[in-house]
Amino acid sequence: MNLFKRSKRSGVWSTFASILFALLVSIAPTVSAEEAANSTFDNLVPVKDAKMAMAYIDPDADFSVFKRVAILEPFVAFRSNWQRDQNRSRSRNISARDMERIKSDVATLFERVFTERLEAAGYEVVDGANEDVLLLRPAIIDLDITAPDTRTAGRSRTFSASTGAATLYIQLFDSLSGDIIGRAADRQAVRRGGGQVTWSNSVTNTADARRMMGGWADSLVGFLDTHYK
Repeated sequence: MNLFKRSKRSGVWSTFASILFALLVSIAPTVSAEEAANSTFDNLVPVKDAKMAMAYIDPDADFSVFKRVAILEPFVAFRSNWQRDQNRSRSRNISARDMERIKSDVATLFERVFTERLEAAGYEVVDGANEDVLLLRPAIIDLDITAPDTRTAGRSRTFSASTGAATLYIQLFDSLSGDIIGRAADRQAVRRGGGQVTWSNSVTNTADARRMMGGWADSLVGFLDTHYK
């Protein structure tokens, strides 16, 4: 399998299968490392004191060898019925084209934020596989944006205490062998301080999404620095 194919459509079904299995595994109660290794299909075990809702690693993987990181194009998916609910409850006409553009923007922002945070922490971000390259395969699923920018004529305002929410599901691979050595998932919702209702727009959406993604990136950097650097 060539993990460096960056086509938007490549690996969609395998990603969905991995997401479904991982979410089912995360529902199970916490068990010992030995039991967890025997209960997961790829012998990953829970990470102690993880900063994400769910995190598993290969206990035999040597993360200290990874000095560089490669990031595959993120897969992005909206929550079920998001388009229908937006068009029914607000004076908008969100098209399939709008959704594809938003997904592309979210994927681009994710790559930019993770690249910035990783490079600031001393990890070079590259495109190719090598023995010192950790490969990230991210998916942003169940994406729920309160006030999407449709770039249509006229002014449309949405007042809300929340910009939206999303779940990050990310897999870590040895880029050279292709072996999966970790996975994590976490859901975040962006809410105004004190539940304050404010005007949500494309600018606030981007700023809030950047903060959310930055938190995920910092969790990854903290994991690599604390345990394996």
